Amino acid sequence: MCGRYTLRADPAEVARAAGAGGGPAFRPRYNVAPTQDVLAYRAGVNSGAEAVLLRWGLIPSWAKDPAIGNRMINARAESIAEKPAFRAAFRRRRCAIAADGFYEWKKLAKGKQPYLVRLAGDRPFAFAGLWEGWRGPDGVSIETCAIVTTTANALVARIHDRMPVILTGAAIGDWVATPPERVDALEALLVP
Repeated sequence: MCGRYTLRADPAEVARAAGAGGGPAFRPRYNVAPTQDVLAYRAGVNSGAEAVLLRWGLIPSWAKDPAIGNRMINARAESIAEKPAFRAAFRRRRCAIAADGFYEWKKLAKGKQPYLVRLAGDRPFAFAGLWEGWRGPDGVSIETCAIVTTTANALVARIHDRMPVILTGAAIGDWVATPPERVDALEALLVP
């Protein structure tokens, strides 16, 4: 599970890997939380990727109430191809969410202990994400996203049983740009 993360560094490295140019204004953030706007990269109208701000908490296009997004901050990698809320986005609307660390909480006898998990060298990376556009009955449009999670690797498993899918280098561009008819090839990226 991923419920909070950081993006303190210049996200240019993630943008280059996604094939994106400039993007929306960005300020370092140490505690990115659900329902906030997050910096993401998705396939652009032309070739390449575009940088966008998406609200964290996916609202399926068919949802009647946008409040469902408050509970849909993560999407399990094992079921994104089948779950009605995620399957269309997995095929056609994937994004790379810029980050440089994420928080997990280890359950202890008396409460929880927070941990900040980062890559060696504190390098920026991207979470595999899904995005969706939603239009309310009043015509208001919201673009939202969810972070794809998988089983924890050996390091994170000491803290929590799940973790976000982390993308680096060429995997970022592959995740964003793979056409719908080739999404089966993306399963290799949906691992710890």
